[in-house]
Amino acid sequence: MQRRDFIRSCVATAAITGYARKSYSEVLASKRDPWLAVPDLLAKLTRTAFKERDFDVTDYGAVGNNKTDCCPAFRSAILACHEAGGGRVVVPAGTYLSNGPIHLLSNVNLYLAPASKIIFGIDPADYLPPVLVRWQGIQCYNYSPLIYAYRQNNIAVTGSGVIDGQAKASWWLWEDKQAPDFDALEAMDANETPIADRIFGAGHYLRPTLFEPFRCNNVLVEGVTFQDSPFWTIHPVFCNIVVVHGVTVLPGTSNDDGCDPESCDGVLVDGCTFTTADDNMAIKSGRGNDGRSNPPSQNILIQNCTGLKSNSNGFSVGSEIGGGANNIFVQNCVSQNVEAAYYIKSNSDRGGVLRNIYMRSNQAVNCHELIFLDANYAGVVGDPYPPLFEDFYFEDMSINDATVCGIRFSGDARKPITNIWLKDITITTTPTPLEITNAQNIVSQNVMINGKTVVV
Repeated sequence: MQRRDFIRSCVATAAITGYARKSYSEVLASKRDPWLAVPDLLAKLTRTAFKERDFDVTDYGAVGNNKTDCCPAFRSAILACHEAGGGRVVVPAGTYLSNGPIHLLSNVNLYLAPASKIIFGIDPADYLPPVLVRWQGIQCYNYSPLIYAYRQNNIAVTGSGVIDGQAKASWWLWEDKQAPDFDALEAMDANETPIADRIFGAGHYLRPTLFEPFRCNNVLVEGVTFQDSPFWTIHPVFCNIVVVHGVTVLPGTSNDDGCDPESCDGVLVDGCTFTTADDNMAIKSGRGNDGRSNPPSQNILIQNCTGLKSNSNGFSVGSEIGGGANNIFVQNCVSQNVEAAYYIKSNSDRGGVLRNIYMRSNQAVNCHELIFLDANYAGVVGDPYPPLFEDFYFEDMSINDATVCGIRFSGDARKPITNIWLKDITITTTPTPLEITNAQNIVSQNVMINGKTVVV
């Protein structure tokens, strides 16, 4: 019996016997604990491995004086490393200006040594010709991401240096100009315009992401600091096996989500620290026809991460989630100073099947809500693709002050949120303990809000 069928059977039996509030431990006693799948998932997330040879970018003409254009040197060093069978492309101490993107090739580890910094130039023409990306969930050809890889295997960005997108110096001005281009892109998607004909770039204003590996396998991002991204910061798309470890993300100006795996299978985000203007993290899987016709994001583990601040939300799933999301695990994380700390979001325009999402041992500090399941994101209701939300598990989670609402479930009446499990939840203070609409089959145990036990 599949897990969701098992849960439905338990709920039905409980309703018949009159014991509708079966405890979390009793329900799971006869079924394998979903968290037992995490070791197997970790075992599959093998790290990349590179040959022990170095290619110093200064040997290819790079100068760390923040004046010399080092883009040609990066290109030459990466090509030499790739053609030699792989290794590290080393960026030594210094500040290196790159007037144009860095494109990674298979078996190349871009390594930033201590006290090193890569600063990307701000002339948009340097990021042409357009390359294939997914922009807000829809595929098109656009300005190159600042660091990009297409159909490469075994790639990495590692070290302890800094990667600076310089959004405040230029790209942020495009936010007020991008709406007509995005409207055009959405129309192309709705009309099923071939992706090859969705060409943006010169004369258009869709901001590039900072790091976007596209259809790559075995991607490692470790130790580095990303800052001032023009758009989403770390954005793997259609990738298999991605590890993001010990990374720090500092804010840009807007839409600078810290890490957004999109339609990826097998992702570990571990020990990272996020301070962003937009969501600290957001798991995505496309929007419109692009989302509905492409794979979900699945088999993702987020652990030991801290969101220090965001003008938006903390650890999120959605809202560009048309391809769906399943087997998502979030544990031992802290979300501070955001709107919704742990937020799962879609709407009837974006759709998607979101199921088997497990969160445990997570904390929040000074946020609007601790947990928010939102099938009506941005107030969109009545559109033709209501999302399916089912099988969510929240255990050992707490917040000191939920300034708006403790726990909020907002479902679509056509597909109510189904099968929610709450155990050992503590909300110290909040003006509104619960706000629940169109949600059913909720099982709770030891939920404490405002010092009182609450039966959900």
